[in-house]
Amino acid sequence: MNENLPSRTKNLSVEELGRMAQILKLLAHPQRLKIIDLLETSGEAPVHDLMARLKLPQAATSTHLTLMRRVGLVESERRGKEVWYRLGDRRSLAILNCMRAKKGA
Repeated sequence: MNENLPSRTKNLSVEELGRMAQILKLLAHPQRLKIIDLLETSGEAPVHDLMARLKLPQAATSTHLTLMRRVGLVESERRGKEVWYRLGDRRSLAILNCMRAKKGA
């Protein structure tokens, strides 16, 4: 075991590791990463705007957002007839930024 690892990464419970794996599985999809990217840029956006920017039908966009909301990656708020989304767990940005850095390497 690498002794240089920060202590907070040691001794994670199986439950914690399972949650992390679930989030990583959800992020292993290009459209979901794009949603994170779009919400980072805009701060928040209504579903119809995300649909247009992703060039996906409503059903596909809603499915991605529902899965992401269930694990806390995004949060939603109803405003009149529209549902607006924003980032829920900002750690997803750290994952996206790691991949951006790797792309530039």
